[in-house]
Amino acid sequence: MKKMTLMMGLLFGSMSMAQAATTYQISKEWTFAHSGGGYLSEIPAFDVTTNTLWVAGVKGVDVLDANTGSLLQRIDTSAYGSINSVSISNGMVAFAIENNTRTNAGIVQLYNTSSRSLAAGTNTFTVGALPDMLTFTPDGSKILVANEGTPNVYGSRIGNSVPRVYGASANDPVGSVTIIDVTSRTVAATATLAGVPTSGSHIRTNTGMDFEPEYIAVSADGSKAYVTLQEANAIGILDLNTNSFTKVVGLGAKDFSQPGNSIDPLNNGSVNFISANVKGLYMPDGIATYDVAGNTYLVTANEGDFREDDGDRSAASSLGATGDLANIRVSNTDSSPGDLYAAGARSFSIRDADGNLVYDSGDILDKEAFARGIYDDGRSRDKGVEPEGVDLFTLGGRTIAAVGLERTLKGAIALFDITDPTKVSFIDMIVSDGDLAPEGLVAFEKDGSIFLAFANEGSNTTSLFRISAVPEPGSAAMLGLGLVAMAAMRRRQK
Repeated sequence: MKKMTLMMGLLFGSMSMAQAATTYQISKEWTFAHSGGGYLSEIPAFDVTTNTLWVAGVKGVDVLDANTGSLLQRIDTSAYGSINSVSISNGMVAFAIENNTRTNAGIVQLYNTSSRSLAAGTNTFTVGALPDMLTFTPDGSKILVANEGTPNVYGSRIGNSVPRVYGASANDPVGSVTIIDVTSRTVAATATLAGVPTSGSHIRTNTGMDFEPEYIAVSADGSKAYVTLQEANAIGILDLNTNSFTKVVGLGAKDFSQPGNSIDPLNNGSVNFISANVKGLYMPDGIATYDVAGNTYLVTANEGDFREDDGDRSAASSLGATGDLANIRVSNTDSSPGDLYAAGARSFSIRDADGNLVYDSGDILDKEAFARGIYDDGRSRDKGVEPEGVDLFTLGGRTIAAVGLERTLKGAIALFDITDPTKVSFIDMIVSDGDLAPEGLVAFEKDGSIFLAFANEGSNTTSLFRISAVPEPGSAAMLGLGLVAMAAMRRRQK
């Protein structure tokens, strides 16, 4: 029995080594160039029923054949406003459309993916102001809509204190999440954030604007939603049993002076990563969830964002910074002389369900982009490569995170193995010629393969890549030897 136990240990050790030695083959399948005034490439969604990609962008939606990338239909939604997001579940597609007067209520429309026309029955719902993103719950029973509610004019500065403090805006729509019941075709609730308990640190509430929900991810069991409040540097936790927020978690700050967190703070035509005496507020945009051993983890793309009028940012020189730090843009509602806070962490992170940091990619994204010749030094003083969107997929038994980088010289998606959130490893970076500034991305399985589609706001293109896992020959041979040895041991013991 001891010999068998030893052999099984060797076998499982070989299996582990085989997993670690897996390589990935990545190939571009096609690129579609969107054209026509106002039809942009921003957010993609995949429909397994019709094998189509639906790409939303301002004036409408382009429906593409997922096999060939050819245009099947263009849906014009401009009569209702500007479309910001699209999501699909069970043959139903939902559009999030902001009002032409964006401080007024927006709408959600439902379409049938087969007929590519408005769904039968109730198909239009009034939601909050500036619905910026929407998603179905895993079972398709609810649609959650992030109503960003951005004001046209922000609150005015109060006094001359440093850090600065801004008062409330005179006309700031309430940030909220609309919950639509798909079965009854009704708005079940609108969850707001006023008075919700807070935890964590560095929640920005002095910026002259309300909480602004940006992006939503839902737990696998559909009981909770996690909502990024980007400009506030926080995540709102939404209980989907009560349809109310239970907590707002401040995400803290990342210390760029620590080893592995270096940045290039100067857009001076050369790239020099240093340990800078600056901190970065995480301020995530995209978010995704996954489960490990029954526990929910949150994966965030830590882009960073200031007010649209940039009233809450300044060059660090205004606070006395000199040399390498003089030009870096910092939050003037958080920074003071000698204590600087930039927007964004130039990374992606993994957090537990309570918002505690489990992993951060440090300076990997900036440095990998530089190594591949696509780092945009012109963005160094701002937020580096600006991780924007994230999606997850499973391949070869491993959980992979795809992280889109908005500010690189070519379209770039970084891939990480996050199977164990405490032992994350970088896999590769997809660099796509002809693409620029991926805004949204979606991974899906089709015909036994994994595909990754991303919509590029800068180049107005959508591209599709195939990703395959290939065990290295040596690892496969080792695994085979282990199986042969185990079989021989069993024969001897009979």
